Amino acid sequence: MRVLVVPVVLSLLGFTAFSDRPILPPAVEAAEVRQGPKLLKPGDHGIGRHVADLSFSDLADNQHKFSDFADRKAVVVVLTGTGCPLCLKYAPTLAKLEGRYRDQGVSFVFVNPNASETTGQIQEAIRTHGFQGPYVRDAKGQFTRAINARTTTEAFVLDAARTLVYRGAVDDQYGLGYSLDAPRRTYLADALDAVLAGRQPEIAATSAPGCELFFDGADAAESSVEATYHNRISRILQNNCLECHRSDGLAPFSLESFEQTKDFAGMIRSVVERRIMPPWFAAPHDPDSQDAADILWSNDRSLSETDRSDLLAWIRSGLPLGNPEDAPLPRQFPTEWIIGTPDLVVQIPEPISIKATGRMPYRYVRVETDFAEDRWVQAIEIQPTDRAVVHHVLVFVQQRGESRPEIDERSGFFAAYVPGNSYQRYPQGFAKKLPAGASLIFQLHYTPNGTSTSDQTRLGIAFADLSPRHVVRNMGIANVRLSIPPHADNHAQHASLDVPADVRLMALMPHMHLRGKAFRYDLVLPSGQRRRLLDVPRYDFNWQLEYRLAEPLDIPRGSRIEVTGWYDNSAANPANPDPTQSVRWGPQTEDEMLLGYVEYYIP
Repeated sequence: MRVLVVPVVLSLLGFTAFSDRPILPPAVEAAEVRQGPKLLKPGDHGIGRHVADLSFSDLADNQHKFSDFADRKAVVVVLTGTGCPLCLKYAPTLAKLEGRYRDQGVSFVFVNPNASETTGQIQEAIRTHGFQGPYVRDAKGQFTRAINARTTTEAFVLDAARTLVYRGAVDDQYGLGYSLDAPRRTYLADALDAVLAGRQPEIAATSAPGCELFFDGADAAESSVEATYHNRISRILQNNCLECHRSDGLAPFSLESFEQTKDFAGMIRSVVERRIMPPWFAAPHDPDSQDAADILWSNDRSLSETDRSDLLAWIRSGLPLGNPEDAPLPRQFPTEWIIGTPDLVVQIPEPISIKATGRMPYRYVRVETDFAEDRWVQAIEIQPTDRAVVHHVLVFVQQRGESRPEIDERSGFFAAYVPGNSYQRYPQGFAKKLPAGASLIFQLHYTPNGTSTSDQTRLGIAFADLSPRHVVRNMGIANVRLSIPPHADNHAQHASLDVPADVRLMALMPHMHLRGKAFRYDLVLPSGQRRRLLDVPRYDFNWQLEYRLAEPLDIPRGSRIEVTGWYDNSAANPANPDPTQSVRWGPQTEDEMLLGYVEYYIP
């Protein structure tokens, strides 16, 4: 490193069925004849739930329950069969995965949901493929209904505390209407590797193309078991709050124990009811609207409606503690760099003093690099040395020879830090360019918190081993001539970008200052059709959030991306420095900006 200054009570899982697809134009329907795994929002599909101690019998009538696997690091429950074509294709893969992970503390349970398949057919499949784990013939659908499985190829991963950490496809080698020589994404193996390493899977939920299952009547019974701190609430807090609310986190208090949670239960109720915590301000897309892009955000922090209602009901019911044996495994967080040991660390040369009270203007610090040739950046992370007072950090690149002190935000940023979003790791084949001899300009915004302190923020960079197939780029769509009249309480301003080439959109990040109240990105296709990309109806300057697409969105040449910001320059805005003034573009918080960052690559 270089340094520069099933009793069938498993319905407790609360799995939800995949939502019905909206009616789409014929051209879109035709494109979906070939269907592979699609990423899903984990909280809406049971991820993080405690799994009840389901009892089941295998093909030889041996009795099992999940607690029998208490000494294992993970249990994989996988749907399979001898009739569905995709089950047949995936059988060898499942056998290989079982053999690969058996000695690493992982057990497999195979579940066949088809009543028409005979015992002889199943035994032949077991002999052919060498399955070792219990094989459940679920002819009545009790097991399958209890876990709310949707297709005959779906896999579920439970950790040692019976927390559901992954559900979805084995990989993407086979799907409806296609086969590949080898998988491009190995979802199940990646999830198991993460669990064995004490991490959360980066992809926790996908659809699983296969033969869809049918249940007579309701898909899953309603749970009548009371949610307690140990069996339910602690997992909601782990998955949604502890990233910041822990002893060494950036939030002002910890929620790592029942006692801490009890102390702040009233505040938790308030911010959850008002939907301001966890911080996520994108409006959900209406799946029935033809104008709304069907976008899933990989960093979506919003609570699922089930989690939200369970958390509020638990508080209203008096905070029942429950059985400590139902508690989840402790969540492990990196103690140093999230991206791993960087190849290069760039630190601002001198600590910056932070006063105890009031506001501070943005600070700008230049750090020179001395690379003789361009470098390709695979991962990047910003670490303040005192995160409690850092509102956000943006790092910009200036080419060799540039010495102008001001920053052109429209040229895009190199790296960003906001609470809860401090790093970015790009997939293999993707990288950002750090030009030879470039300067790095740190824009630092501090918020005093009552105690004088100092900060010396640093930037960690991991370089790619090879030149990338795709260069990740960032730019800002801006209106530098914006003018907001005095006392205006809902003043709109606009900016747009004509797209000169076919691109794939990766992320969006709106930016305004203290008068900003709402922000929106719209896409106008060459045909004139409009699609909503991002709607932030309650913009909050305190959270400079990036909205990262789970899958890049194709934008054809000739399209136009429009951004609109709404501003409240009235006396009713308590953060407004002076409602009597006309407000124009400027770098400080008492000025304003209309700036819509876009991250993309050219395929």
